[in-house]
Amino acid sequence: MAAGLDPGSDSDPKDPYSLLGVSPGAGFDDVQKARDRVVASCGEDAVARARVEAAYDAVLMERLRDRQSGRLSSAAASASQVERQQVSAGVPSSGNGPSALLTRLRGMSLPAPSLGGAGFMPDLQLVQGQGLVVRSIAGALALLLLLLAPQTIDLLLALSTIGVFISQVKRGRRPLGSLGWTLLLLIAGLAVGALLSAVTAQAGLPLGVEQCQALPTLMLLIAGALLLA
Repeated sequence: MAAGLDPGSDSDPKDPYSLLGVSPGAGFDDVQKARDRVVASCGEDAVARARVEAAYDAVLMERLRDRQSGRLSSAAASASQVERQQVSAGVPSSGNGPSALLTRLRGMSLPAPSLGGAGFMPDLQLVQGQGLVVRSIAGALALLLLLLAPQTIDLLLALSTIGVFISQVKRGRRPLGSLGWTLLLLIAGLAVGALLSAVTAQAGLPLGVEQCQALPTLMLLIAGALLLA
């Protein structure tokens, strides 16, 4: 490999090989090492560093055109093989230019998407600390209002449903999963409540039909706020 040239010297600025100090038949490693050496010699001169990076890119583009047209020298073939080995092994380029970035991007692999349902299944963990106190008091008040003020049933169920959703999100669950489990609890509670109202109507209990329908729903929502995470 020819000796490296200072980008500020009398070398032909239009000849990237002359600027890098390599011959046209130099291998990929030689070109890369020459680029690194000349960039280091530029110090803080941003213009000179940009000229070196442009020369390096020009050499790589010329090699690419040679490959596409079938003109591939033995040195270039060796360089191509080394480059492919580096990419397949995940070895990043030591440079900082656009070509080095492309080399690193080609060596990256994306994780395979997970199709499992583990992320949708909830973790049943009793909330701790102040959250437990707040949820317990709110649940007790909701049950008390349901029994003493049946006209507030619709409002209680709406607020409880929103509360369960917010509780799951605050505990780190994704919004879509939180919404799904909240609706599932609501539907299950209403279904159980419909059966319970039919039984209590025959048993002659002092609870109204709407109260019997709402009681299981409210209890399930309270349990969800306490346990779902």
